Amino acid sequence: MKKIFNRVPEITMIFWIIKVLATTVGETFADFLSATLNLGLGVTSYIMSSILLIALLNQFKLKRYVPASFWFVVVLISIVGTLITDRLVDEFGVSLITTTIAFSFSLLIVFVFWYSNEKTLAMHSINTAKRELFYWVAVLLTFALGTATGDLLAEALKVGYAQSALIFGASIAIIAIGYYYLKMNAVLGFWLAYILTRPLGASIGDLLSQSPTNGGFGFGTVGTSMLFLSIIVSLVIYLSFKRNKPALQTSDRQD
Repeated sequence: MKKIFNRVPEITMIFWIIKVLATTVGETFADFLSATLNLGLGVTSYIMSSILLIALLNQFKLKRYVPASFWFVVVLISIVGTLITDRLVDEFGVSLITTTIAFSFSLLIVFVFWYSNEKTLAMHSINTAKRELFYWVAVLLTFALGTATGDLLAEALKVGYAQSALIFGASIAIIAIGYYYLKMNAVLGFWLAYILTRPLGASIGDLLSQSPTNGGFGFGTVGTSMLFLSIIVSLVIYLSFKRNKPALQTSDRQD
């Protein structure tokens, strides 16, 4: 009988750490390409979307969770999701309130279709191409929504990057308390936290990379992106070795 593998990782502390780091890179690296390198939002969007498409095709071919492939796609989706929102706001003049509402509604529609087709939104059950497709569409929308929400709070409402990070961090902490102590539904808790980690990471990225005159620490998009990318790569290498070690030990028995 053919064995079916889950295509996404288990939800552990390392998962959340890499997720926040990836969202930070999505914010800073998108700014680096479009502004620092002067590629512009349009050209940057086309380039990164093409790379994302290639990475997704490879991800679907694997039919199982491979840390390097999975997290590479997450980082790329973080960048593309940021660019989608930035283009809507900066190039097409759509307000942050409108984009926040639109992406929230779009994400809700995806969840409704996903659940009506598969009867579950659980991470541990993403073991078919169809479920994985729903998953990646939802993830892309969470990144676009998180970008809009983060910018709305930090910039449009002038709350500031540090204060916004604290607000989103506190919101995630409340969800964690609800899950561990108040019996919140695990799937609901996961997706709420997943959505909120995007504006949390974006606020942290802006706080580190923006100039002091704009309320940041002035580390720049290059330094911030490289720092967080190096941490992500280190953690993914660790996960790859950790995952492969048991497989090598039990390969004879599985054959």
